Amino acid sequence: MTQIASLANHFLIAMPRLADPNFTRTVTLLCDHSAEGAMGLVINRPTDLKLRDVYEQLEISPAGPEAEQSVYLGGPVQNNRGFVLHEPLGHWEATLPVTDTLGVSTSRDILDAIARHEGPDHYLIALGYAGWGPGQLERELADNAWLSVPASREIIFHLPVEERWRAAATLVGVDLTTLSGETGHA
Repeated sequence: MTQIASLANHFLIAMPRLADPNFTRTVTLLCDHSAEGAMGLVINRPTDLKLRDVYEQLEISPAGPEAEQSVYLGGPVQNNRGFVLHEPLGHWEATLPVTDTLGVSTSRDILDAIARHEGPDHYLIALGYAGWGPGQLERELADNAWLSVPASREIIFHLPVEERWRAAATLVGVDLTTLSGETGHA
């Protein structure tokens, strides 16, 4: 099998013609990408749920205003499972490192630490993830469904959610509002 270049720590930006309602106008941070497939979290799809709702379900006592943060829809796969995208990496029970400083954790200990103000400096909490089987993402990229760009922590953790889709594309000088819905290959 051919070796593929990993796109972990890249944004997948949904192109304007992508009609799948799970991904229309989304920015997905790829957390893992190999010949076996890919996994990522959508970073611009907040739900009506708040962190306090997650705390309540897990019987964790929140300790401050961070309990009012939105919980994101990370993707259509296992959308009843929680994922915490965070920086710094830290030492949590179940963490997938994305970079030397950025990780995705799925264990309760990170939520307990956040509630006690002992968690990571920056975090985004999502339910579900986006997943691709072997070769699927590569086919979708070849079909121009996605634009891939190196990820930016500024966009993930500091930019208002409604600005993330366009801002991610501008990292490579693309104005998504000027793109045609038609594609072609030379």
